[in-house]
Amino acid sequence: MGWRGKLERLARIGVLPTDSREEALRKETLVLSAAFITFLAVVWVGTYWALGLYLSAAIPFAYQIVSVVNLSLFAKTKRYRFFRTCELALSLILPFALQLTLGGFVASSGVVLWSFTAPLGALLFSGRRAAARWFGAFVVVIALSAALDPVLASKTAEIPYWIRVSFFALNVLGVTGTGYLLLHYFVRERDVAADLVAAERERSERLLLNILPHPIAERLKSGESLIADGSPEVGVLFADIARFTPLSATMEPQELVQLLNRVFTAFDALAAEYGLEKIKTIGDAYMIASGLLDRGTDHPRRLVEAALRMQREARRLGGIYLRVGIDIGPVVAGVIGTRKFSYDLWGDTVNTASRMESHGVPGAIHVTVRARTRLSEWFEFEDRGVIDVKGKGPMRTHFLLEPAITSAEGRPTDGRPSELTVAPEESDVL
Repeated sequence: MGWRGKLERLARIGVLPTDSREEALRKETLVLSAAFITFLAVVWVGTYWALGLYLSAAIPFAYQIVSVVNLSLFAKTKRYRFFRTCELALSLILPFALQLTLGGFVASSGVVLWSFTAPLGALLFSGRRAAARWFGAFVVVIALSAALDPVLASKTAEIPYWIRVSFFALNVLGVTGTGYLLLHYFVRERDVAADLVAAERERSERLLLNILPHPIAERLKSGESLIADGSPEVGVLFADIARFTPLSATMEPQELVQLLNRVFTAFDALAAEYGLEKIKTIGDAYMIASGLLDRGTDHPRRLVEAALRMQREARRLGGIYLRVGIDIGPVVAGVIGTRKFSYDLWGDTVNTASRMESHGVPGAIHVTVRARTRLSEWFEFEDRGVIDVKGKGPMRTHFLLEPAITSAEGRPTDGRPSELTVAPEESDVL
């Protein structure tokens, strides 16, 4: 294990599996801070001992002992609050005590600066409110140091000038360096955590956009609690795989899912290409709409062009035929659910489009009279006559003449729909 691995292992001695990333980061940073200052205190202990200032040397040495014991207890008990309070108190009081034994600001080379690591640590490890209290304590320590300095300066052994200057530099660099390293580590880990959060947010947004259209998703994220819109003219298309039930009985589960995935993935691409909104899949049925969010005047044409392409893709990918039903009219659209969102359409147009599909012919596009009227400037139709539609009664309907379609038995015809009236299958969606 390299030094970086050992350092990371040391940092995590008090981290619990249940800790959030932010809580774990605070614990890791405090452990590294305590370990770093404990190691650095060797310089003060050795120097003051060599100068014969044994009481002064004993103070940083006592800090080392208490800090090592505190780290050991934290690793064993995981009591973060006690560990944090103890470390902050040591950082605040012991530099002040060391300055008293050395003779004030000048003689101690301003060692009381190390007390600033207490409010700085509190800010990182406890939050702003606790940091304010620790900063107030630091101000009190500085004020006491200033008040006692004239008395202490005349009662302390003389320390060589070069040592005092060196320790001034060491104290300034030590405090600022410790602060920089703490902030650097904290910010680095915070940025890593922020990147993870951003990646997770992006993934969540992609998942949301797989469920909801982009404008609807944006409205939901902006705080709208109820999304319900009425649209006066929407093209609704249902496509269903003909004879899917007997087909599925002959296939292994994995093969069946792979087939549906290939076909519906191709349909998704066509919906995006033609500017349509995929609403949902229901078993082997697929539902899309036009004019829902993009209300251009040509949206019915794009819906039918997509339907024609869907027929060809279904035959190419799986040798299967679709029954397609279309109606055009008013709908209500909205989002339901609070945990699992669903964007759906309601209204007579939706029900009728579903009936056009279930009463349709494999390979054909079956439409209502109002859909034919709206689409007549782009496509030609054949009157199917009046048929009895489940839940609707007698209705006149039409078949799109192109492209060539198949009969109910699945045999290619000359491009004209079969006159056979096909009864709805069990997969009727509404």
